Amino acid sequence: MKIENLEDLFIHTLEDVYFAEGKLMKALPKMAKACDSPALAKAFMSHLEETKEHVTRLDEVFKALGKKSKGVECPAIKGILEEGEELMSEVKDPDTRDAAMIAAGQAAEHYEITRYGTLVSWAKLLGHKDAASILEKTLKEEYAADDKLTKLAESRLNKQAA
Repeated sequence: MKIENLEDLFIHTLEDVYFAEGKLMKALPKMAKACDSPALAKAFMSHLEETKEHVTRLDEVFKALGKKSKGVECPAIKGILEEGEELMSEVKDPDTRDAAMIAAGQAAEHYEITRYGTLVSWAKLLGHKDAASILEKTLKEEYAADDKLTKLAESRLNKQAA
């Protein structure tokens, strides 16, 4: 895709995050399965359900813009998820692995937070009020998922790993 203006960049970034959400839908069940902590596994599976809704919302945004829903390969999320997979297979101590998986999960959440935050801002600037509203819902859920992981880490999982 040739990017000549902010509208093109907005569409490209939507495609980027669409790809990222698709990758996360595949990764989250694997992450949940590798958890020692039932609470962490539950958090990952809960976020899987939210992620499915995020894809549905992105479909709504594409439709509102008169565009076909599609993803464009995102090297950033691929790298974040590859690193998480390495940690899941390399870290043998279950408590340490849970701590590593929280960190990997938060890396993905932070990536999504930056993408959705940017998309909300650009949607407003470009006059896509409905898209901004839809994207803002997802942004709030990404912040909440990150917060949930922080609370799990700080309340007990990091201490168990230490």
